[in-house]
Amino acid sequence: MLFKDILGQEHIKKHLTVSADQQRIPHAQLFVGNEGSGVLPMAIAYARYVLCGNQGGENDTGNASCNLKFDHLAHPDLHFAFPVAGNSRVKSHPVSNHFLEEWRQFLKQKPYGTLFEWYQSLGIENKQGQIGVDEAQDIVKSLSLKSYEGGYKVMIIWMAEKMNIAAANKLLKLIEEPPQKTLFLLLAKDEGQILQTILSRCQILHFPPLSEIAVRTGLTARGIPENEAVKIAHQANGDYNKALVLADKDQNDLTFETWFITWVRTAFRARGNKAAIHDLIAWGEEIAATGRETQKLFLHYCMDVFRQALLLNYNAPSLVFMEFRTESFRLEKFAPFVSGNNINGINGELQDAIYHIERNGNAKIILTDLSIKLTRLLHRA
Repeated sequence: MLFKDILGQEHIKKHLTVSADQQRIPHAQLFVGNEGSGVLPMAIAYARYVLCGNQGGENDTGNASCNLKFDHLAHPDLHFAFPVAGNSRVKSHPVSNHFLEEWRQFLKQKPYGTLFEWYQSLGIENKQGQIGVDEAQDIVKSLSLKSYEGGYKVMIIWMAEKMNIAAANKLLKLIEEPPQKTLFLLLAKDEGQILQTILSRCQILHFPPLSEIAVRTGLTARGIPENEAVKIAHQANGDYNKALVLADKDQNDLTFETWFITWVRTAFRARGNKAAIHDLIAWGEEIAATGRETQKLFLHYCMDVFRQALLLNYNAPSLVFMEFRTESFRLEKFAPFVSGNNINGINGELQDAIYHIERNGNAKIILTDLSIKLTRLLHRA
C-alpha cells in the first residue's frame, strides 16, 4: 500500500514522511478516525515507509525486496493485531495469527472496510470480537524477538478500543518502554474507549473525514461516472467505505431503512395505543434475533437519520446527505418531529442502548425499553 494510493489526508502524509525522514519517529502512535477516512491504509503505508527506508515523501523508492514483501503484506517485521472471535475453523483461543490469510485478503479487497465487514469475512458477524490477553501474549512474544532485517519492527493494532482490560494492562509496560526500534501504531474509531494509561503513552493523530473531492476522485478511478460520483460523494459524508456501499447499493442499508421506518411509525402511534405497544415488542424481537454487531450498526444508523432530520428541520439542507429509497417515507416530512427539544434525549437513549448491547445485555429488553422511550420523545418536538 502506497501513500499515493490513499485518498486525501495530504497533511497527514506529509507529517508522517517528514518525521520519518528526520528520524523523529514516536515509538507509540494512536491514529484516530473512521475506517472510511483511511486510517488503516495510512498505517500500512507509513510502516512501509519506515521499514523499507524510503525517502522523499513516497514509499516505493527504497529497498526493492522490502517493497515487494509489502506488496503481499508479508514483511517479517510487520505485525498485525485485530479483533477476532472463534469460528468454524478456530474453535478456542483465537488470535490474529490464526487469521492472517483472511486478513491479507480482506486488506486487498477492502482496505477501507469496516469492523463488521471484517467479522462477515470470518463468518462471526453474530459475535463480538475482541483483542484479548492471548493476543497480548502473542504481541509480547513477537516483539521480544530481534528484527529480521535489522531495522524497525512495526506492530499495527487495528481497532485498539477492542482490547479488553487484561490485554491492555499486559501491553502497558511494553508500550511505555518498547525494545529499541519498535513502533506501535494503534488505530481506533473512539479513543474514549481506550484506557487512559494507554492514551497517555501515545502520540495521537486525528484523521478528519475525507473531502468530497477526494471521495469523488476515488470513485471515478473505479469507473463510476462523474455525475454519479459527485452525488455519492456528497451522500457519503467523508466516508469512502460508505461511498463504495452506496455505489454498490448495499442490501444492509435497505434493511436498516425498513427497520427504521417501521420503528418510528409504530413508536409514533404507540402513545395511548396498546396494540402498537405489542407491535413495538414484536419489532424488538425481530432485531434481537440478529447478531449484536448488526444491532449496534443499526442503532448507529438510527443516530445518523435523527441527525439528518434535525439538520433539515433547522433549514440546513446543504448538510443533508442521506436519501431514503422507500417511496412512502420522506425525510422532509419526518424532520419536524426531531428538534432541540428531543434530539439530546433520543441520542442519549440510543447511546445507552449501544452501551448495554456491547456488554451482553438482553437485546429484546434493551430494544423494547428504547422503543417505549422513543414514543415519548417523538411527541416532544
